[in-house]
Amino acid sequence: MTVSSRPFRSTRPVEGPFVATAQDIPQLNDVFTEAFTERYRKDGMVGVRVPPLNPGIWQYAIEDAGDGALCWRDERGRIVAFNMVHHSGTEGWMGPLCVRPDQQGVGLGKIVVQAGMRWLRLQQARVIGLETMPRTMENIGFYSNLGFVPGPLTVTLTLDATVGTRAPHLLSPLTASEKAAVIASCLALTTRLMPGYDFTREIELTDRLGLGDTLLLGPPHDLQGFALCHTAPLVEGRVRDELRVLKLVLARRAELPQLLGALTDFARRSGTRRLAIRLQGQYTDAYRTLIALGARVRWTDLRMSVYGWDEVTPTDGMILSNWEI
Repeated sequence: MTVSSRPFRSTRPVEGPFVATAQDIPQLNDVFTEAFTERYRKDGMVGVRVPPLNPGIWQYAIEDAGDGALCWRDERGRIVAFNMVHHSGTEGWMGPLCVRPDQQGVGLGKIVVQAGMRWLRLQQARVIGLETMPRTMENIGFYSNLGFVPGPLTVTLTLDATVGTRAPHLLSPLTASEKAAVIASCLALTTRLMPGYDFTREIELTDRLGLGDTLLLGPPHDLQGFALCHTAPLVEGRVRDELRVLKLVLARRAELPQLLGALTDFARRSGTRRLAIRLQGQYTDAYRTLIALGARVRWTDLRMSVYGWDEVTPTDGMILSNWEI
């Protein structure tokens, strides 16, 4: 699709979407930093400067999105907007996405989001969602006018790294054939709890790019849970400071304390100071468990889904799926 100059600024034609590649990472970082710094400024946080993301994290986002790594370019070929659109089987979500400040307010943001929605429908997604800052009424209103409705908050909580009684079971030390068997078990467990969901690509990418690991609860033939984690710094040039959980699947919610214990031990062994877990608000018992274990609330995001393409909580067990990279 080509976006003509007529709906926008006649002197600043914009074309797209194109598929972003690893070569675009510096430009993606520039737009990301400018757009989100401006967003904080509009929210009254004038002194906040959003730093660029780790190029390794961008590589993960681009490869995970595949043909859904959408970007738009100006007349000089420079990226002015992007939308990293992901699907894990039938679960679809967008992020990060933004428009360069000098191109905001002229209709490009609407095109960027609608292109992501169309792409996810073509992938047969049954969930189409994103997360935004809950205090930003402008963003919530913008997405609402495009068919999104608010859901629960996603609360980011952290637990301090600790030393466990035994080393956690991880995917990375296994042989290629053993990894294949474990990943198949992860898919089988996920499918049993939420048919259609599939985190295989994210697990394989994390392992191949060396960004983190997948922690396993139970043997492959009787897997009770797993957590896909990143230890690589989120911000460019920073040291490791936390172990971030991107996906978590549990056959029984009662097993959460055991899995959290293994995760905080893994955080310590991987050289990070704390475990960060983004908990969807519908899991109130899990929230109480984390608070009872001493977790601290660090951040909140508002989860929004397109009406009719909203997510469903599994009847048994739990699935946490981070809608950010």
